[in-house]
Amino acid sequence: MPTLRDVVAKRTVFDAVIVGAGPSGSACAYWLAQAGWSVCLIEKKHFPREKTCGDGLTPRSVFQLKEMGLEDVVAENGHRFKGLRGFGFGASLEMNWPEHPVFPNYGYTITRFNLDGLVAERAERLGAVLLGGVEAVALLEPSNASDGGLRGAAGVVVKDKDNDEAGEIRGRYLIVGDGQNSRLGRELGTVRNKSWPMGMALRGYYTSDRHDEPWIDSHLDIRDPKGDVVPGYGWIFPLGDGRVNVGVGLLSTGGAWKGVNTTKLQEYFVAQTAHAWGLNDETCLGPPTGGRLPMGLALGPRTGPNTLTIGDAAGTVNPFNGEGIAYGYETGRLAASVVADALLHDDSSLLPLYDDLLETAYGDYYKVARAFVRVISEPKILSVCVGVGMRIEPLMTTLLAIMANLMRNDKRGPAEVGYQALLRLADVIPEQAYAMLLGDAKSGD
Repeated sequence: MPTLRDVVAKRTVFDAVIVGAGPSGSACAYWLAQAGWSVCLIEKKHFPREKTCGDGLTPRSVFQLKEMGLEDVVAENGHRFKGLRGFGFGASLEMNWPEHPVFPNYGYTITRFNLDGLVAERAERLGAVLLGGVEAVALLEPSNASDGGLRGAAGVVVKDKDNDEAGEIRGRYLIVGDGQNSRLGRELGTVRNKSWPMGMALRGYYTSDRHDEPWIDSHLDIRDPKGDVVPGYGWIFPLGDGRVNVGVGLLSTGGAWKGVNTTKLQEYFVAQTAHAWGLNDETCLGPPTGGRLPMGLALGPRTGPNTLTIGDAAGTVNPFNGEGIAYGYETGRLAASVVADALLHDDSSLLPLYDDLLETAYGDYYKVARAFVRVISEPKILSVCVGVGMRIEPLMTTLLAIMANLMRNDKRGPAEVGYQALLRLADVIPEQAYAMLLGDAKSGD
């Protein structure tokens, strides 16, 4: 692996400089390098490195990894599961991933410690320059923002975290995928739509005799220590290596989880599931870690004169279920296709095509998801919906396909029909109506 000093000394102007080697940045680097473009991928930590995550790969993620030639490696280092086991309001249900013409009917669990470096290193083998332990600290020669868009930049100012050496990395295009707290994204001009969903998640690892079960568990009625339902879910994901990933996630709009102590919520969820999974102080492998997640394309703008944001830095997490890895891979690939086209035609005016692709891929779906989160943020509505739904298997199977974004294009089944109905509802009910609905629920009407 070249050092920062090596790269700076060559004074190379890369076709693309990508900041952040998580799922989105690494995938973007892979697809650009495969197409023959010169790429510099900058990651502030050295691989392998810890990353707070649920560690679950849905069929959408598996498909992208297979496209990059990495499924065999993931299968060797991860744990395959066949579906989701849901719990809620006294009921439980085992649901297989649906059959789909594109996506597989299985997923994997694998820690980000073991996963993220795989894609970055595959990009490096294709010719990308991977700089580990190097932090992008500022934009290089930033320009004014385009009309309604991001600022431009000639590259980034970087610092080697091992020896504090600084340098400049230049590129014709700058792609920012440095996560939900994107420092460079803010410098480029991204802002969060505060009326759209924000997630909060916390997870920890435990040893468990049930580490190799074929299901991931989702608890849909987590409660605070007072016994009140909170808008979110708890999970237990078997990792197949003696450990399970245990966490809680909160999904809300308008600050519905303000005042919720996530650490206490995690402790209470662990206590509720402790007997079944053998969770206790002796099996705990360390304190939980977590963070906030902007969702549903809540961060924007996403394109500038020669700049793009991808993955969590673009707020692409799925509001339905908090999934971010698949959308990191996908947006990294979409960005790579647009940048490659701009490079091929020497035409940076093609970058807005990225926004068009995002809108086509996620616009309607995330509109439905944001509406869904807005409604279930009210505990009384959540209790009714989940309490009834958990006892109707066809309904929950349909909802699983919708929440995991696994609807089919080749035929119309229950999931496809249900999704179209939700989309029509999201289109015709204005924001004010949701506020009235929540008001009625809170008043007991």
